[in-house]
Amino acid sequence: MKEKITPFLQWLGHWQKALMGQVKRYSKEWFEQVVQTQSHYYQIIHDWLGTYVPSVIQRYDAAPHQIKKGLFFLPWLVLFVSTLNYFNVFDRGSTIKSVQDPNVVVVNQDFRKMIADGKVQIAPFVEELRASGRIDFNELFLSRIGANVTGRVSEILAVPGQVVKQGDVLAKITSTELTQSQLAYLKAKSASQLADQAANRAKILYKEDVIALAELQKREAESSSAKAEYRAANDQLRVQGMDQASIDRLAKSGVIESINNVIATIPGEIVERKINKGQVVQPADALFTVADLSTLWAISEVPESNSYLIRKGQKASLLIPALRNQEIEGTVAHVDSIVNPQTRTVVVRMELPNKEGLIKPGMLATMLIESQSIDKLVVPVGAVVREDNHDHVFVRIDDDLYRMVPVKLGVEGRGYRPVISGLKEGQEIAIDGAYHLNTERKRQLSGG
Repeated sequence: MKEKITPFLQWLGHWQKALMGQVKRYSKEWFEQVVQTQSHYYQIIHDWLGTYVPSVIQRYDAAPHQIKKGLFFLPWLVLFVSTLNYFNVFDRGSTIKSVQDPNVVVVNQDFRKMIADGKVQIAPFVEELRASGRIDFNELFLSRIGANVTGRVSEILAVPGQVVKQGDVLAKITSTELTQSQLAYLKAKSASQLADQAANRAKILYKEDVIALAELQKREAESSSAKAEYRAANDQLRVQGMDQASIDRLAKSGVIESINNVIATIPGEIVERKINKGQVVQPADALFTVADLSTLWAISEVPESNSYLIRKGQKASLLIPALRNQEIEGTVAHVDSIVNPQTRTVVVRMELPNKEGLIKPGMLATMLIESQSIDKLVVPVGAVVREDNHDHVFVRIDDDLYRMVPVKLGVEGRGYRPVISGLKEGQEIAIDGAYHLNTERKRQLSGG
């Protein structure tokens, strides 16, 4: 066996010697070629500088041989240093410790500047209930104005967006029904006057013993009935939109007017109009909606399971997305006494001042209602990270070591969340910068 291996080893040694000879020869040729090429380019640069900046070349030519040789090897030195820098040979930063636990993160001194530590402690906690809602009209200052009689719209004097005063005429309606009522009023007035005169004559005749007492009583009864019909006709005209001054003028002049005015019953802005000229309207129709927009309502529907937390007079605030989440502070003005059987919610209402008119009915809003303060174990919101659909915090276990632990927390209130389980009072945690710690933990796990 040894006799067979020895010739093979000898052949392998000759082959290796020949290969090394070839490598040396080609390396020498390559090196000479590189030196020749570099010298060629140096000569080109030398000639170019000698033409344009001869003073530099004169100083170079007068320099010692060692300096010229050093300048020759300078590009190779730069290339060598660049290569070492590329592979982080000169990185003097502190080396992150290697850890096996995927929930542990190691931080260096520079990274620590982004983290703030603190202790888990018991503190007054105000639970903040969030409920979606909307802005609506203040119904105490809202009026839906309709027609007083059946008729045809002859003139429209108000448009949506117009600000009106109480008593302003919004539209005019031509009505035969009003004409008939005025005619009935004039007839009732005449009948009342005639009946009254007949009763007076009967009194005189009865004193003269011309008629019997029964006849006098009959005339007086007819007079009372006529007066009642007269008053009823007067009230009918009032119901149909005529004021008493207009009715008195009708009684004096006897001139019948077929025009009925639609009058603003409250001051405010016209927010809706539902009529057009020539349209036939009836008393049941709502023609205009007038609202005072200086105060509005914020209405929210709170689940019945949370309704016990809300009382009238509690502090509350409102976030309106359309106004760049402007927060408006106020108090709960009303809590419904019944639960909506379809939605299983309770209506909660806030009153909002709207002097500048920026808030508009129909806007969406979020109502934030504060409950009573209770001492609870709490952590700041900045200490919590969400990972795999669970809440976590970073507990400090050493000067530069943090462990991510799962916790169960309650709903946020004023920047804090109550601890249900997972932490104990006095534990030191990262109260700010938990997001950065989690990012660093993932980076270390990936080997980045």
